[in-house]
Amino acid sequence: MTVTTTAAGHHSASLDLGVIGNCSIAALIDRRARIVWGCFPRFDRDPVFCSLINNEADDGDEALEKGFFGIELVGMTRCEQSYLDNTAILSSVLSDDQGNAIEILDFAPRFVRYERFFRPPQLVRRVRRVSGRPRIRVLLKPCLGIGEEPDEITRGSNHVRFVGADQTIRLTTNAPLSYVVEGTPFAVDHNYSFFIGSDEALRAEIETTSREFLDKTTDYWRDWVRSLSIPFEYQTAVIRAAITLKLCSFEETGAIVAALTTSIPEAPGTQRNWDYRYCWLRDAYFVVHALNRLGTTRTMEDYLGFITNIVDSFSESGAEHLPPLYPITRGGTLTEFEASHLTGYRGHRPVRFGNGAAGQIQNDGYGAVVLAATHSFFDRRLIQPGKDTLFGQLERMGELALGVFDKPDAGPWELREKEAVHAFSSVMCWAACDRLARIAGALGRADRKDYWKSEAKRLRGVISERIWNEHKGHFVSTFDGEDLDATLLLLAELGFVKADDARFVATVEAIGRDLKRGDLLLRYATQDDFGYMHTGFLICAFWYVDALNAIGRGDEAKELFERILQRRNSFGLLSEDADLKTGELWGNFPQTYSMVGMINCAMRLSRDWEEAF
Repeated sequence: MTVTTTAAGHHSASLDLGVIGNCSIAALIDRRARIVWGCFPRFDRDPVFCSLINNEADDGDEALEKGFFGIELVGMTRCEQSYLDNTAILSSVLSDDQGNAIEILDFAPRFVRYERFFRPPQLVRRVRRVSGRPRIRVLLKPCLGIGEEPDEITRGSNHVRFVGADQTIRLTTNAPLSYVVEGTPFAVDHNYSFFIGSDEALRAEIETTSREFLDKTTDYWRDWVRSLSIPFEYQTAVIRAAITLKLCSFEETGAIVAALTTSIPEAPGTQRNWDYRYCWLRDAYFVVHALNRLGTTRTMEDYLGFITNIVDSFSESGAEHLPPLYPITRGGTLTEFEASHLTGYRGHRPVRFGNGAAGQIQNDGYGAVVLAATHSFFDRRLIQPGKDTLFGQLERMGELALGVFDKPDAGPWELREKEAVHAFSSVMCWAACDRLARIAGALGRADRKDYWKSEAKRLRGVISERIWNEHKGHFVSTFDGEDLDATLLLLAELGFVKADDARFVATVEAIGRDLKRGDLLLRYATQDDFGYMHTGFLICAFWYVDALNAIGRGDEAKELFERILQRRNSFGLLSEDADLKTGELWGNFPQTYSMVGMINCAMRLSRDWEEAF
């Protein structure tokens, strides 16, 4: 897929972005080949490139803009961009009307070196002449701290250091350094390479190292893609989604973040601006499911390791409530604060760092952990299958679930000023008991199997009665409530009811009638802390597709899925939300939940390979 930009001059921020990374860091690149977002030395640290959320320069003067890395072709009128096939390497070809053109290749090095993965906190930009005598201007304006200019800039023979109070960033290049620092245009008479990252010297020849890193990173990604299990249909979409999911994984600990950004609003003017650079337990079951279907065993195993480490720490702590989200290293705090000096995405404040939802009571987490960890007991590919010790720790999760299944919480939508007994949270508590019974059976623990099976039956009876509204004729989102929410589409997926249960079918039909807006779905149609929903939550649309397919409306599901795919940006990526009318993407980006939903739907809806030819 090649995309073309022809406009020049001032550009508003957009989520028509490509992503590069190496499972340590990641960066977002706009349609002018500028790096506009990137945190160092890992996903959840301060953004060195932050113009995506601080893009409204004073008086519209782009000269005052900061927090980006641009390589501009003088007189550029056209930018064509595409990924190198089956890689996370982005090509941008910039051209003018005089026959001058350059190509920029952007990537983060990732390959095996010395029998371990080499994935430094570093980005590489390679520039080569394509035609004519092109001239470029390098604009490197990093921020240190949160949106702050460097305290000091120092230079060496081939590098420049941007020094801040807590971090120093180094650029190493074979381009004329004075031109780079001063933003002076110069001719591209041979290949230039730019290494940007931590303050470490590059102890090798610049161009040779750049070429070696490119070749090895290309080989790595193509080998990785070859190992994927993909459907016959939707191959391009699934491959790009799989690579993006991989880029959202922090390999050192196995964590997978919900998104790479903070404070992209769910809808304009709503203040629904949150920091998603963390790992939500709620995502665990769906992420593991997608990774398992893709056959990415190592990534799945690493992620399960992150989850089971949470189980270990929680068991040792003796805490009574499981936090709903964690930092990618499980350490530190997630205290939420606003950076009032940042202007926000398209001027939409506030810009938040940290996430206050970490302190909420969300009772679905126990089920999410147990469901994810269940793979450890049944998947024989995994190097460290589940043991009795882990089962004992998961049983404590189950006991806590028994204690809260009928208690109010903030729910799956993390309401900040309201609590209720949410159907989804209660069903996930049931799921914890149900899966513990299955695990006990696999371990030959008949007594524990009987116990958890009995408890699961008891919970199902209570929950079924309390979330079924006879007057409405469908399941509802809270105990004894009247309203719908999109998580009810998951009741069959989780095994709480069968897909052909008349109550579930009626609920799917009611959601299609009351929550569906065009091809998208609202999370719910009621008012919350911030008013009513103004955009469609993309994962909900994928849940609806799955539910339609499950109740026998497969052709309709497939047609809807293919229309939703058209909401992807030019690079095949999705954010959290989309405008109900225009389809414009909103919300943090790229959204793991959305990419996982796309993968799972594609796997279910595609023709089998055996049927294809």
